[in-house]
Amino acid sequence: MLETYVVAFTTIFATVGPLDVAAVFAALTAGTSKAKAKSMAYRGTAIATFILLGFALGGEIILQTLGISMAALKVAGGILLLLIAIDLVFARTSGGFSTTDEENDEASIKQDISVFPLATPLIAGPGAMGAAILLMAKSAEEPSLQAMVIAAILSIMLLTLCLLLIATRVQKVLGITGMQVITRVFGVLLAALAVQFMLDGLVQSQLLAH
Repeated sequence: MLETYVVAFTTIFATVGPLDVAAVFAALTAGTSKAKAKSMAYRGTAIATFILLGFALGGEIILQTLGISMAALKVAGGILLLLIAIDLVFARTSGGFSTTDEENDEASIKQDISVFPLATPLIAGPGAMGAAILLMAKSAEEPSLQAMVIAAILSIMLLTLCLLLIATRVQKVLGITGMQVITRVFGVLLAALAVQFMLDGLVQSQLLAH
């Protein structure tokens, strides 16, 4: 159970990127009062939590409705996570786990960023949604393991909220280099997990022998 929690925590941390979210949040709320920034942090995190839990708990229904096999999900999810991991390792940004330039431009003129771009796609982006479905589907036969995945999601959401509330201080303490070092470490771990997901999917599809 602990292993499942650690894997889920690492995967969700890498796809959400709490440190990157905090840095962007600090920049977007630079001219905002502390009270309003705090309110947006709480609301954005709450909305993102509901989104991720919705995908985690309803992922199996979505797969069955669309006729997607577990093997296909593992391979496709692994590819998506690997692409995100590559961006993390090389400190690049993409729409998979962060906002695009166009989205940043739109957010800069909005008064309330709690729903967009904070809740989605900054916190609950495509990568995090896909990871939530993939992790829950992998533990489908063990409710206790699924509980560990849910616990990991909630842990990351709590960590993200804490970092948002002290976003400016975190940015000053760690600096760009410090945040990138942490991001790259989790990127390497995510890459390994992504490859494992793909291999598991190929084995399950019987395209590869054990």
